[in-house]
Amino acid sequence: METVIAFIIIFGSLVFFHELGHFLFAKKAGILVREFAIGFGPKILSLRKGETLYTIRILPLGGYVRMAGEDFDTVELQPGYRVGIILNEEDEVEKIYLNRNVNNPNVLFLEVEKADLSRKLFIEGYDEEGKIVRFNIARDAIVNEKGQETLIAPYDRQFDSKPLGSRAMTIFAGPLFNFILAFFIFLAIGLLHGVPTNEPIITKVLDDRPAYEAGMENGDFVKEVDGESIESWTEFSDIIKDHPGEQLQMKVERDGELVTLLVTPDTLKEAGHKYGQIGVEYTSPVEKNALKAVVFGAQETYTWIKRIFELLGMLVTGQFTIDALSGPVGIYKATEEVAQFGIFTLMNWAAMLSINLGIMNLLPLPALDGGRLLFFLFEAIRGKPVDKQKEGMIHFVGIMLLMVLMVVVTWNDIQRFFF
Repeated sequence: METVIAFIIIFGSLVFFHELGHFLFAKKAGILVREFAIGFGPKILSLRKGETLYTIRILPLGGYVRMAGEDFDTVELQPGYRVGIILNEEDEVEKIYLNRNVNNPNVLFLEVEKADLSRKLFIEGYDEEGKIVRFNIARDAIVNEKGQETLIAPYDRQFDSKPLGSRAMTIFAGPLFNFILAFFIFLAIGLLHGVPTNEPIITKVLDDRPAYEAGMENGDFVKEVDGESIESWTEFSDIIKDHPGEQLQMKVERDGELVTLLVTPDTLKEAGHKYGQIGVEYTSPVEKNALKAVVFGAQETYTWIKRIFELLGMLVTGQFTIDALSGPVGIYKATEEVAQFGIFTLMNWAAMLSINLGIMNLLPLPALDGGRLLFFLFEAIRGKPVDKQKEGMIHFVGIMLLMVLMVVVTWNDIQRFFF
């Protein structure tokens, strides 16, 4: 049960912050946001506040921000259509009923001759006496169809009406907020748990390994390797990895004295690359310092962004296969294992997942944020947007392919963990 709660909180937070980025920048650009949704499928909970409907849906596989002007969002009134209208005090249309059976004495019925609910905001038609009438439509008018109400979207409130930079920033803001979330999680770890000092102090020497055979002991403070001064554990670890099978002279501080050791790292192989290992474990000392916590947050965010891009490169070059990918099932199982090591390890895992989500969404693939940004790049180069129908078809195909990939990855996870 604890794993389920941890998974829901982590995954829900990542999706929430991703969509929050889209939402806030859409609002800043003046775009009408119709819905802010966490999950897909049927609604579990919903709350309308202002012009936006906030929903939680049954399938926790993502979320979305539905903006005016996207897809088939606009409402059109065709000539000959009979509608009911209600006027406000300025004789502007404030509500339009598309269904014929309306029990409201204030409703005026007319047969539409012309109408524009987007740019010119008017409706013209024949009233019940056969006279031609014309009314302006209020900018906040509501269309009611079989009890479901939709706020109209004047063109200047629609996504496509905004400058290219505003549209691109609205889309980019989702992944950006995932990176920001990761930074704040790492910052919280630094403030609450402490910032690793990264001092090159040996925590544990493993039996029958090069360090043990050379006489290294727990608590040794590494000062030099082959005459080169060592300032951090990262620096020491990199030297060991880069010198497999080569004898290294080390100077360590032990009980206030310098001790010289000769160590030859074992040679190990991974993905065709050789690296050295001497058989020691390391747990960095920590210190609580607000300024260092900020630096730690930024450094960890950058480090994980770099690592994930490196892993993507390995996937592209074939060093990883699709079998190495994990979907929701794999993430759930990994969360279950990580949770056993405590809250700070779980927070670190959440930050890494947030960065991973941000990067995955920036990939230039149809249906992803990166795919939409790629179309914006084409628009900037061509000087005009790509045809909406063509773009929509490409994104549709992309969604289908992503769904197939999700099914394959999920099936691999199920076989890996349950069979």
